[in-house]
Amino acid sequence: MAQTTALIQTLKKQLKAQGKTYIDVAEALDLSEASVKRLFSEQNFTLQRLEKVSQLAGLELTELFRLLAKEQQRLTQLTREQEQEIASDLELLLVAVSVINGFSYNDILSLYELTEHQCIQKLAQLDRLSIIDLLPNNRIKLRVDPNFTWLPNGPIQQFFQQKVEQDFFRSRFDKQHEKLIVLNGVMTPETNIAMQKKMERLAEEFNHLIQDDVSQPMQSKHGNTMVIAIRQWQYSLFKSYRKD
Repeated sequence: MAQTTALIQTLKKQLKAQGKTYIDVAEALDLSEASVKRLFSEQNFTLQRLEKVSQLAGLELTELFRLLAKEQQRLTQLTREQEQEIASDLELLLVAVSVINGFSYNDILSLYELTEHQCIQKLAQLDRLSIIDLLPNNRIKLRVDPNFTWLPNGPIQQFFQQKVEQDFFRSRFDKQHEKLIVLNGVMTPETNIAMQKKMERLAEEFNHLIQDDVSQPMQSKHGNTMVIAIRQWQYSLFKSYRKD
């Protein structure tokens, strides 16, 4: 399933690079736009349809698989030592979280009270940690996978659990951009595992939707955190760096 998800994501990126939309795919497959959206959502492509959509993106299937293999060399997790270095430096953590979420150098400077020197210094540190490539004119090339996650119970996760948990839940969750669902029930271990797999698929969909928003201007987007609760939110310590 993970391989299929990664393959479809690679295909979507190539379609976007070619300026192709769901409407273009619908015409190529002789389907409705709604059916195409469902194909991508359910990842339910026949080999013949996959080949047609690949050709629409200007690729042979072998080229698509080659691109997938190249992309899968990207980082899906950091080492504990890398995470510890980031967790011990709040400004570095701020910049790391920002770039992983698609912020550019100018986005960071326009949003946070960091000097150019501080920002470049932290970006250079992330470059040394192999999280990004810092390119000429302070352009950022991300080296982490779209499905990147922090280490379970690692330094970053522990930091957020210790520092952020109360801050996150300090809300009524009654605004349009907030939702909290709390469920209780008894279930077998097998059902518990099945539920965990559904949560993993939801996490994949969360990442897919974020990738769909990559081309949108940063000014039109807001930081969101999902735990099973989701709301527009940012850690309060970061707010001390934020410009009015």
